[in-house]
Order: sequence, then structure tokens, then C-alpha cells
Amino acid sequence: MKRLYVLINKDLDPVYGCVQGGHAVAQYLLDNKETQEWNNSYLIYLYADIDKWSRKLERMNKPFSIFYEPDLGNIPTAIATEDSGKLFKNLKLVS
Repeated sequence: MKRLYVLINKDLDPVYGCVQGGHAVAQYLLDNKETQEWNNSYLIYLYADIDKWSRKLERMNKPFSIFYEPDLGNIPTAIATEDSGKLFKNLKLVS
């Protein structure tokens, strides 16, 4: 079963980061209407280096969506992607 993983900028406050993650989830669902498998089950928020992970996901040719926050100068603040979880096993849960 695919889970939706939301990687939030590790430098953001958890509450603000989770809001950013919500934007990334919405964008992912809009961008992947035809191919996404997630059915509103598992939704996992993790801290991550957004630039590093976006490059890694691009190299892997893995579908993902990234959200850029206008109020922060359009920096990337969150990524959403489907995965079984193995890829992100070393990242810390947002708490």
C-alpha cells in the first residue's frame, strides 16, 4: 500500500511546516490525478532537506510535488510523494 509522505523543510517550526506540507499534499493530488494511488490512508510528515530530496527524487524519476511559499521569497518548503516508506526510513517524524 502506498503512503503519502510529506517532507517539510527541517528549518521550519513544526506547525508552520505542517501548513506548508498541506499545500504540498494538495498540489500532489492536483498534479497526479490520473496516477496517484493514495486513498486518504497513511499520511506521514517528516523533516528533510528539501533541496537535497527534490534532486534525489528527480534523479529517481519519482513523481512528487513541491510547494514554494510566496511569503518566504518562494523558497521550497515542502514535498509530497507516494512511497512504501523504505526510501524515507532515516528521516525524523515531525512531532
